[in-house]
Amino acid sequence: MTQPGAAAHVVEVPFTESTNADLLAALHDGEHWPHLGALVTRDQRGGRGRLDRQWVAPPGAALAISVVLHVAAVPLPRRGWIPLAAGAAMTDAVTAQLPGAGVKWPNDVLVGGRKICGILAQVADTDTIVVGSGVNTRMTPAQLPTPTATSFAAEGVDVDETRLIADYLRRLGELMSALERGSIADVVTARCTTIGQRVTAHLPGGERLTGLARGLDDRGCLVIDGVPRPVSVGDIVHLRPA
Repeated sequence: MTQPGAAAHVVEVPFTESTNADLLAALHDGEHWPHLGALVTRDQRGGRGRLDRQWVAPPGAALAISVVLHVAAVPLPRRGWIPLAAGAAMTDAVTAQLPGAGVKWPNDVLVGGRKICGILAQVADTDTIVVGSGVNTRMTPAQLPTPTATSFAAEGVDVDETRLIADYLRRLGELMSALERGSIADVVTARCTTIGQRVTAHLPGGERLTGLARGLDDRGCLVIDGVPRPVSVGDIVHLRPA
């Protein structure tokens, strides 16, 4: 059974193209990283998000952290919850210093409806996943990439990045242990601001599905009223009330 707590192995590098890519390459080369081992930088120059979108921030303005998760003890039917666990864990870590954070399904962390953190999970091998997070820490309002983004600094908070990392890793460890034992649906649902909103889901093939987000199924997929199947992958847009 995985024991929650601080990572045994945290490495910070002055800069890199992508913490996720570096960790995946290290694992593929046979390098050992323990469960919850983390690679961190404050200067990521070629990060990627979902759908291969570029994620770039000025040096020192954002925190990139990628974490190794050994998931052999998580039953296969529950592994779809792993990215959602990361989103919930980061939400709790952000909330500890900036109240009001929530998750836009599956794992974008929002504050006041604006994105402060994006998360990307990638498979290293059958039982190993790398979860990368990009947190807007010290970005000024002028540096924010879109009007729908925010940062600790833009919200008037001088973030303690060391605490943020420790809180995130501790909570992620707790949720992974809980996922090994059973469901974390209640934890994730309580933090998911998508549920109860009208949304449009933009699917990878270009299809768009609109309706009321009613909840999550037993795999963590988003259930939308009037849509014949739960959404497992897609970009979600929260629609403003008419």
